[in-house]
Amino acid sequence: MDIKNKILYWIPKILAILLGIFFIIFGEFDDSPGLQGLGLILIITIVVIVIRGRKKN
Repeated sequence: MDIKNKILYWIPKILAILLGIFFIIFGEFDDSPGLQGLGLILIITIVVIVIRGRKKN
């Protein structure tokens, strides 16, 4: 896999994890447990996708 494919593979996943972290932090300020839960679910989903992708290779 060349460097361009690696970048295109990881950029959306990193942005999704950062968005999940933002949801957790903003949900804490807004006192919104639903938004914190969505952020946690988003992060866990991305981690599971990455782990399953690693096992296939």
